[in-house]
Amino acid sequence: MLSILFGGSERWQLAAGEDLGEREVMQRREFSQSLAAALGAVQLVSSGSGGEDLKAKVSRACEVLTTAVSSGQMRAATLHVRLRDQGVSACFGQAKTPDAMFLLGSISKPVCMTALMTLFDQQRFALDDLVSKYLPLAADAGRDFVTMRHLLTHTCGLPDQLPENNRLRQGHAGLEEFVAAALQTPLLFRPGTAYSYSSMGILLASRVAELLSGVAIAELVQQTVFDRLGLQHSVQGLGRYGLADVVPVQIEQAAPEAGGGDPTANLWDWNSEYWRKLGAPWGGTHMSAADVAEWLSEFMDVRERVLQGATAKLMIQNHNAEGLESRGLGFDVGRSVGSRGCSEQTFGHTGSTGTIAWADPEIRAICVVLTSLPGRAVEPHPREVAGDAVVSGLRSMA
Repeated sequence: MLSILFGGSERWQLAAGEDLGEREVMQRREFSQSLAAALGAVQLVSSGSGGEDLKAKVSRACEVLTTAVSSGQMRAATLHVRLRDQGVSACFGQAKTPDAMFLLGSISKPVCMTALMTLFDQQRFALDDLVSKYLPLAADAGRDFVTMRHLLTHTCGLPDQLPENNRLRQGHAGLEEFVAAALQTPLLFRPGTAYSYSSMGILLASRVAELLSGVAIAELVQQTVFDRLGLQHSVQGLGRYGLADVVPVQIEQAAPEAGGGDPTANLWDWNSEYWRKLGAPWGGTHMSAADVAEWLSEFMDVRERVLQGATAKLMIQNHNAEGLESRGLGFDVGRSVGSRGCSEQTFGHTGSTGTIAWADPEIRAICVVLTSLPGRAVEPHPREVAGDAVVSGLRSMA
């Protein structure tokens, strides 16, 4: 095989011995047309000085995403970048508008924990409250020491996914059935002594939010986050939307626990009506890229539309002991969560559905890349290459 490179990105692979001349010209022409269309569709979403300059600085990221779509590697993507008071949006492939809603994957975690923390602002719970104060944890070594902070920082000892995850999904279990199983699942370690990424910890925190608020987590997120921010292209689960209103994932390249590689999983995988409606707080949020950026701005700009300023800052600072992976409350924090060149102040999250969202207060920038290509499908993933290109462009504006 022979790779043809356009602008440093792998574009096409041709069989050895194939005539490249005419086809290469055609491919270059097609790519140039696709890139021109993508750049032409980039929307400057706020006015003022520097807007056109920002638009130019994201052109390399647009090229990366155009390449991935044109080559057939990726079917859909959107991009939203903000720098101070300027913002640009773009869409690619099957995402026909920048407002296209994608399944966020694990970016859902800090979104749902934002709703939980509105109850913290009301002094309905404390971070060091024992979870057993709210939920009937099964008797097990260490369970008496699990706190709300442990749930939000992935130090609670619960596994990421339940051993019976696939069986529950095959049976179209509701969130309450996942909660019941998580309450019985043995811990991997004594709470607070180690770090292990835990979707089930976020699930139990969301259940506490439901008990304290008296409404389902999907409704709490809508009332306290989406409505307060005025977001028009965001929903926990599907809500008033249908499958046709959201972008499908390239499920054939998904993780096994999401149904990837299992031809019998079409009734419970990421693209199924069951999963999209479930609204799992660890991965079931649908949002547009611009809406994700608006939510992140609540923390970077401390605008106090959803949370008190002190609480917003609390969510994006590290709560884990030295030696453990840095984690905020639902958020990933530190340089590693962002793209190459981001500062240690960066916060955000990625999603296994093929998404990345971060905010870097040092350069006053937000970057959101939503794609249909699962995160495990290829390395480096186009979301990462595009994000790196965004930082490089923004740094050049400093």
